Amino acid sequence: MNIVMDAFGGDNAPLEVLKGAIDAQREFGVEITLVGDEEKIKSCADENRLDISNLKIKHAPGVIDICDDPKSVIKSKKDSSMAIGLKMLADGEGDAFVSAGSTAALLVGATFIVKRIKGLKRPALATLLPTTDKPAMLLDSGANAECRPEILVQFGIMGSIYMNKVMKMKDPKVALANIGAEESKGRPVELEAYQQFKKAPVNFTGNIEARYIPFDEADVVVADGFCGNLILKTYEGMGKFFAKEIKDMFSKSVKTKMAAAIMMGAIKDFKKKLDYSEYGGAPLLGTRKAVIKAHGSSNAKAFYNAVRQAKLFIESNAIEEISQSLAAMKTDDGDDEN
Repeated sequence: MNIVMDAFGGDNAPLEVLKGAIDAQREFGVEITLVGDEEKIKSCADENRLDISNLKIKHAPGVIDICDDPKSVIKSKKDSSMAIGLKMLADGEGDAFVSAGSTAALLVGATFIVKRIKGLKRPALATLLPTTDKPAMLLDSGANAECRPEILVQFGIMGSIYMNKVMKMKDPKVALANIGAEESKGRPVELEAYQQFKKAPVNFTGNIEARYIPFDEADVVVADGFCGNLILKTYEGMGKFFAKEIKDMFSKSVKTKMAAAIMMGAIKDFKKKLDYSEYGGAPLLGTRKAVIKAHGSSNAKAFYNAVRQAKLFIESNAIEEISQSLAAMKTDDGDDEN
């Protein structure tokens, strides 16, 4: 198994990518190929006394900047670490690709280089969110701002299969994000999606309001990318808010500091639950090979967990099951229109 990693994607590249890759290779026994400027990778490793002798390097002189046109990954910047890494994946030189680079560029590159599963309308960015019990998957969390009803249903099918095969959840509960739980709520797209979900091969539990997502009422939450990204960013913001408030609360006096010492174990568990690096990244569901989008500010721990997630994704055969499910529904090949 070969995990291809974009060594120059993200705010902390290449150092944190290298550190995470070294730890992951040692722990999981997978082959890892770093894609990027070979001289800079080796120089970074030497400067930080990192042993990368067990990692392979694929030279790629270019880099996709966050301000670049996303289409540059398939046009003007074919020599970038992201483009070459995705080409390796498409050509069978790797089994999964991990990048913390531009989300938009990764979506374009994965769609047109790795390509979609036959019958799929749109790939979806699927993010794992912490809840009171086990994580829930939100998709789409930002890749597709507007979606037709049948696209939302495909998102639900893919999310259900991923949570079942990769996260080992039996019969995952699939819900449609909406402004109310009633079947009559929502815009025309949600109203029609609701009816289509009733006939879909998933455990559809109806609509879900955003305020109930943290309380383990759904294992898969389906939304278009616009609403999904709002939910995700609110989640992230509230996580930081709670972390700050708890820190301030226990720092007010000697008594509160003593209380913090007593509750340190519970505080650490809570902090861990809110830490995005525990999940590693968001799988881009719907491509023919496994693609993981790591957070732009990923550290070594996040890259380590992104490799772990990629390994589980590959071993689960979830992509094959998604393909079979879509074929069974006799879905037409996807297009690029809204």
